[in-house]
Amino acid sequence: MDFSFERLTVWQKSRTLVKEIYTITASFPDREKYAIVDQLRRAAVSIPSNLAEGSGRISPKEKIHFCEIAYGSLMEVMCQLILSKDLGLISEECLKEIRPLIGDIGNMLGAYRRAMLKSL
Repeated sequence: MDFSFERLTVWQKSRTLVKEIYTITASFPDREKYAIVDQLRRAAVSIPSNLAEGSGRISPKEKIHFCEIAYGSLMEVMCQLILSKDLGLISEECLKEIRPLIGDIGNMLGAYRRAMLKSL
């Protein structure tokens, strides 16, 4: 039996982002393990987790709230990746490669939120 959130393309793509973030941060220096690595991973994991939690809510307002939290976490991931590039932890190329996935997820979250707003 699948749960409703598992059928969401945005949830599936956000799982891909989590895997990408874990792969990218695996090469970060040990000194960053409890700093930017931990922060990036937690923010990435927050995206599909909030989509899943929101799907279990009955109120459309609550569903929208969790979607907005997921979007905030996505923006946090983007910011931390930019900072990682600034700090020399990732290359410009790495950042360019992951931007389209983050953009897609952001667009999907916006569309999902707008669809839920119509049900209010």
